[in-house]
Amino acid sequence: MDSSTMLFNQLKTSEPFFLLAGPNVIESEEHIMYMAKRIKSITSKLGLKLVFKSSFDKANRTSSKSFRGPGMIEGLKILEKVKIAYDIPIVTDVHETGQFCEPVGRVADIIQIPAFLCRQTDLLVAAAKTGKIINIKKGQFCAPSVMVNSAEKIRLAGNENVMVCERGTMFGYNDLIVDPRNLEWMREANCPIVADVTHSLQQPAGRKKPLPLEGGGVASGGLRELIPCIARTAVAVGVDGLFMEEPNIGLGFCYSKSFSLYFSQKRGQTLVGIDTFAQNELKK
Repeated sequence: MDSSTMLFNQLKTSEPFFLLAGPNVIESEEHIMYMAKRIKSITSKLGLKLVFKSSFDKANRTSSKSFRGPGMIEGLKILEKVKIAYDIPIVTDVHETGQFCEPVGRVADIIQIPAFLCRQTDLLVAAAKTGKIINIKKGQFCAPSVMVNSAEKIRLAGNENVMVCERGTMFGYNDLIVDPRNLEWMREANCPIVADVTHSLQQPAGRKKPLPLEGGGVASGGLRELIPCIARTAVAVGVDGLFMEEPNIGLGFCYSKSFSLYFSQKRGQTLVGIDTFAQNELKK
């Protein structure tokens, strides 16, 4: 059995759930190593399977002046150091077919497809052909049934290791809502279900006066105070994994929609307790 399939089977059977977590974007090697150490310490105490997440390039920023990351070459070097130093698998995202998938697959254990690109056949196929686990985020504009087709594109490309991720649904022009029914309906894709409890609360470019960034860019807003609520809901419904993004230090302006898991071991304990209760109720 290859390493990707082994990890996929571990994630599918994780109890109480697995966690994809880390900074939205790589700010520096020092910061990434610090965050990986802190997050792993928390998840180890809670008995959670961790996959560390960060991006080397955010190609879909609100403003072209916003910080995007260090780029693929430098970013993958940093992620590989995290992988080796803390013995944890890595998830990162790709935005382009030819430029990214193959080299990213040499470092990442999970390749993530951004929500805006969840129907892009060529990108899905290129990612699938790396043989890595593919995590497809549901487009904010998509019904949950769309993910059945997206997951099938991965399988038809010869890769059975696919999971799908709920990240909210557009509600008007500048807001998202989280519909817990999607977490059940997405089961039709016949694969693990992940709930992104940070981006689901994003308010895309929704500020009348956008949050100013260094260098003149702007960022989307978000309702980070609701993250614990959405996380509890997702776990109670019975997702296989949670996705949480953590704030940066120097780039905190990017994270109005995130909260720090490493400050909240108590919240993690609450989620584990909810999962245990829900599973016991299902057995009655």
